[in-house]
Amino acid sequence: MNAVPDLTLYGTTACHLCEAATLELAPLQGNGLRPREQDITESDAMMERYQLRIPVLRREDTGAELDWPFDLASAMVFLADVLGEEN
Repeated sequence: MNAVPDLTLYGTTACHLCEAATLELAPLQGNGLRPREQDITESDAMMERYQLRIPVLRREDTGAELDWPFDLASAMVFLADVLGEEN
């Protein structure tokens, strides 16, 4: 497994889809992949960028973003280089 990148999960506290995304990503915690949750309501810029897209998983090492809907399988593809998975 390669170095674990910082991950951010953009959402809001009242977002049921964000809760679903957190549950989808939970199995990855065993690999040290634990996204930092960021409430987009804390910033006008984040609201403008993400309000219609949340939840969004962002890799801070590459800037790549995975928009909802995603499941564990698509998150694993998104993080394949870190997980050491072959596509």
